[in-house]
Amino acid sequence: MSDSLIYSIPARFRKIENLHILFWLIKDACWALNWHIPALIMIVPTLGAAVLIAWQTRKIFSELMHNLAVLFWIVANCTWMIGEFYAKDEGELARHIAVIPFAIGLIILAVYYFRHFTQFRFREQMEKQAEQVLEEEKTHATDQKTSN
Repeated sequence: MSDSLIYSIPARFRKIENLHILFWLIKDACWALNWHIPALIMIVPTLGAAVLIAWQTRKIFSELMHNLAVLFWIVANCTWMIGEFYAKDEGELARHIAVIPFAIGLIILAVYYFRHFTQFRFREQMEKQAEQVLEEEKTHATDQKTSN
């Protein structure tokens, strides 16, 4: 593979990722403003989008691992937020509980990067897998244009 490769993901995946960022920012802004109900409501679309993104990227292992780590990050973030809102100890216990999903996300990425940096064959497989999915997406997009 050349150093000049351009990495891309399917456009339909990118749209959901961008929307996900909006949901997450709204949730965290509501948290920062201590708006309990809107922040709690925003958990649903934020987590929902994270699950959808992980599902969409399930065929691209490297993307899936990163998106699962993000999903666990959001779970930890929501746990911490709920603890700050409702726990009598000002979220102290919730922060400690939030370490569990944070740790799971870190472990997922640690295992992925250990394999990535220590196994050349693993890197090659990840590149081939991504290229294959992108080709499938191009075919899908072409088929969609033809049928419309």
